[in-house]
Amino acid sequence: MIIRQRLFAKLVIKLVFLNMFALFLSGNVFVYGQHSPDFEIGEIIYQNLLSSPEDVEEWVGECAKEGHPIITSSPENEDMLRLYSERHFLLWCPENFPDSIAVSWDFLPVERVDERGLAMFWMAATGKDGKDIFDPSLAERQGHYRQYRAGDINALHISYFRRNEFNKEVNFQMVALRKSTVNDEGPRMAQGADPIPDTPYANKPYRIEVIKFGPYLRFSINSLTILEWTDDGKDAPILEGGKIGFRQMRGLIADYANLEVRRLEAK
Repeated sequence: MIIRQRLFAKLVIKLVFLNMFALFLSGNVFVYGQHSPDFEIGEIIYQNLLSSPEDVEEWVGECAKEGHPIITSSPENEDMLRLYSERHFLLWCPENFPDSIAVSWDFLPVERVDERGLAMFWMAATGKDGKDIFDPSLAERQGHYRQYRAGDINALHISYFRRNEFNKEVNFQMVALRKSTVNDEGPRMAQGADPIPDTPYANKPYRIEVIKFGPYLRFSINSLTILEWTDDGKDAPILEGGKIGFRQMRGLIADYANLEVRRLEAK
């Protein structure tokens, strides 16, 4: 019996390494252990409780369905903002932010109405030729992914809650980072395992943090580092400054709260 257990353990270890090697050959490489620059988190430069619709009155929603996204106070979770839409949408914070910032917020997936669910965070968003993303000369956007990923804007975007029938990672869920520039969809830059449980098993908010310090980016959930990436700037210039926003796929109901943006300072 002991010999069989040892043989089984060795087989499991071999399978794990074979799977990791297969991922490497396919290009789907987990990015960990990037060299982190030496910085410290400084003062708050933007803060929003995200506790009621009034907190995002100045924010800009982009959606193909009029009156969407639907923005309410969460009926179950006190002091949280609820977002839902029957069409995909992106909700932009109107502020322009400098480079080298730490962005954090509370997130709780509540329900997936039609078995789909996708939550994304966008940052360093700027328009073509250095324009603001709301410049009227830019192509219209209505929440469809391709309008952002291969349109008139540059941005970094992280999908951190991916649940839908078209998701190819059927064995476990993934967090994925992409960099897209004007008319260039951009490859997946980094990815890591998603620790957030599916609805209805997620029963309390998760604290999400994105750190961008020049070319370096780190994404964490509840202080657990999920992925790190350093932009080498070879394919396109390193993105700096710009706007941040939240995107959801239709059908997902999710609650948000306590958005903070802090300045990063070099040590």
